Amino acid sequence: MPTTNKLALATAAAAALLAAQPYDLVIKGGHVIDPKNNLNAVMDVAIAGGKIARVGGVIPVASGKHTVDAKGLYVAPGLIDVHVHVFPRSGRPGVQPDALSFRSGVTTMVDAGTTGARTFPDFRKQVIDAAQTRVLAFLNIVEAGMGTGEEDDPGQLNVEAATRLAKANQDVIVGFKSAHYGGPGWESVEKAVAAGKLTDMPVMIDFGYLNKVRNLSTLLLDKLRSGDTYTHCYSGHREELLADGKVNPAIAEARRRGIVFDVGHGAGSFYWYVAIPAFQQSFVPDSISTDLHSGSRNAGMKDMANTMAKVLNLGASIEQVIAMSTLNPAREIKRPDLGHLSVGAEADVAVLRVDRGSFGFIDSAGAAHPGTRNIAAELTLRKGKVVWDLNGRAAENWKTFPYKKQA
Repeated sequence: MPTTNKLALATAAAAALLAAQPYDLVIKGGHVIDPKNNLNAVMDVAIAGGKIARVGGVIPVASGKHTVDAKGLYVAPGLIDVHVHVFPRSGRPGVQPDALSFRSGVTTMVDAGTTGARTFPDFRKQVIDAAQTRVLAFLNIVEAGMGTGEEDDPGQLNVEAATRLAKANQDVIVGFKSAHYGGPGWESVEKAVAAGKLTDMPVMIDFGYLNKVRNLSTLLLDKLRSGDTYTHCYSGHREELLADGKVNPAIAEARRRGIVFDVGHGAGSFYWYVAIPAFQQSFVPDSISTDLHSGSRNAGMKDMANTMAKVLNLGASIEQVIAMSTLNPAREIKRPDLGHLSVGAEADVAVLRVDRGSFGFIDSAGAAHPGTRNIAAELTLRKGKVVWDLNGRAAENWKTFPYKKQA
């Protein structure tokens, strides 16, 4: 057979093979948990062009250019850490998002008010637009942002500047934050809520400490709106747990009003002496978040997976834990495009391993509590691309790998 005919046949065969492989990647045999779509079963997930292309019982191996064996693992939407700090604050270096997101299955981080109207433009340019991780933000109602020494200055609580900037950056600003306010009254909370009303955006509150005027009941039942978030829900600093060991009754009433409760672990906001009795009394969080910053990442709070494992060992199911880390935070920030594996959605995927054994977990004070299950991210995809592969599940064996050799 002439060489030209052989070449034509080989080209045609290659083209036919490519046509028979409509998917870039197929994740096979994993236990898919997608709370939005009520999926909770072993099935395959196919990805093409950076989007979820198919979720089904059995997708043929031959239909994917690459295949990942996820047997024994959980396949979930990319995790959303709804409370982080990834911009430098006064006296604290910034945390680089990509360095800590993907390795724990996180594909979206929401910065919780590190910057305000005056400092956000630098944050957007230096971090949000530069990161591979999707970085969104709650805008601090304080123009200068957090850790500046200006958080108690009423003159810094600029509703007009905050709403104007939020409207101009609706693609990344998802709400407003009031945090660490030490004034005597409700000025910071009220200004943040006012900005939320003007933009139809939620508010996240780090309530600081109580005083003679400000108390948890008034905050949750009078000041916040349905859909607003109370973070650091197991801190114990604000009478979440009363002296008699009972959960503050205002919390149950607030939940009925639609107030959202977020973990916000951090370096000083998650304690076993609060979380354990709270769980025993059925006070579970709506969302799991790390409050990641330079002072928390190597302390009791390790990362998102470790924080999820704590909630798992407190008594939540793996289905609840994944919902608390995907669908729920997506709803909290009003981003229906995130937190699910619907066909056509951007292919942000977390493949998680749940180990059974003897483990120890540390709270913000450094106190340990044992657990029998731990969570690790085996594989993370962002826009359909593998950005974290703990054990080479998506990688080709070195013996057949097409190395580019130096000339």
